[in-house]
Amino acid sequence: MMPDLGRYAFAVLAAWGVTLALTGGLVALSLWQAARARRALAEREADRTPR
Repeated sequence: MMPDLGRYAFAVLAAWGVTLALTGGLVALSLWQAARARRALAEREADRTPR
């Protein structure tokens, strides 16, 4: 059920679209960086020599 936005429909829907796209991009970037950091940590822990 969508309210009648009248002449502002394009602006409102475009703003929602941009917001959702940017939020999705931030989530994807965060997941990518977390995976990269996890791999880097695993490599450093594997390279560590016991003392």
